[in-house]
Amino acid sequence: MTPAQLRRIRTRLATFAEDLFASISRKDQRRWGQRYLRGLLLDGKRKSIQPMAARLAQGDPDADAYVLEQALQQFVNQSPWDPVPVRRRLAERMTAAIGPAAWVIDDTAFPKFGRYSVGVAPQYCGALGKVANCQVGVSIHAVTDQASCPLDWRLFLPESWDDDAERRRKAHVPAGERHRPKWQLALELLDELADWDLVPPVVLADAAYGEVGEFRLGLERRALAYVVQVPGTISAYAEEVAPEAVPYAGRGRPPAPRYRRPRSSLRQLVLAADAPAATTVAWREGADGQLASRFVALRVRPAGIRLRRATRGGELPVRWLLAEWPPGEPEPVKYWLANLPETTPLERLVGLAKLRWRVEVCQPQCTHIRGLAA
Repeated sequence: MTPAQLRRIRTRLATFAEDLFASISRKDQRRWGQRYLRGLLLDGKRKSIQPMAARLAQGDPDADAYVLEQALQQFVNQSPWDPVPVRRRLAERMTAAIGPAAWVIDDTAFPKFGRYSVGVAPQYCGALGKVANCQVGVSIHAVTDQASCPLDWRLFLPESWDDDAERRRKAHVPAGERHRPKWQLALELLDELADWDLVPPVVLADAAYGEVGEFRLGLERRALAYVVQVPGTISAYAEEVAPEAVPYAGRGRPPAPRYRRPRSSLRQLVLAADAPAATTVAWREGADGQLASRFVALRVRPAGIRLRRATRGGELPVRWLLAEWPPGEPEPVKYWLANLPETTPLERLVGLAKLRWRVEVCQPQCTHIRGLAA
């Protein structure tokens, strides 16, 4: 967006900013919040304070770039305003505007130089396609086929930061802030959004989250519907498999029923169904025409050790297993688990599984949003 385009929408932007920053008591802070928001919208790859201030000065002949930079720096890094009500209002407004079909849990890496930005460490950076020095933010997005917007976020703190007193001091990391796995941050985000009276229609996530049994259990305990990608190596039983009790020998405690058949992997269960079980489903229009592939949907009982412990010896719950098996491929290429109702049509399962694509083309620009590390 150019300064001229921004001037044309300034009235609408000012109204939006006034609502967004209404919780900030000081008028001057609200004014600098609006300036900061305008700076984020202007064209330019770098969204740090200095280049944003320079772009803002170009669009205002009476503005001084140095003064703008100092004021924005003060607003973002030192001003004592509470970011939570601002983030809540943004989440409420964007949920109402988008009308999401689902929420997507995702993480985004931001390449960095040096050692002292909060959470920076050598870790996988999707923007570069390799392990590199970067920060990683976990976020939740409201999505439809047409739009997406981050609703809430956390900065991931690698374990290497837990005992590095020098870096924690220089980066002003709160004493109680420690490393937590990304799936746990995602559950914390869902809890915070629930406290704001925002509930997801369905939760979507990639295999980095879906493969974690504690994460799926966390969604179930919160009574949240989900469709999450998983690796084909996850263990499960076919739907008809149930706990079995061996005959009582008459001495000691009677043996409790338990699963006595060998577990299979998701991959094995789909291969046992065979390729003719696959159905062609189209899910949306792409740049080169309708996107379609073949899918198999089965009812299975995921059987990881934590899931078995959660049942306390009872039956494992039945869940949907969705597998994408493209024509010409010897076996499926992707797998998802879902806890949607048994009557859910295949087309809906596929549509939700494929809806995650939206965040891949609309990654959040949150490196300078106040409270990212909180």
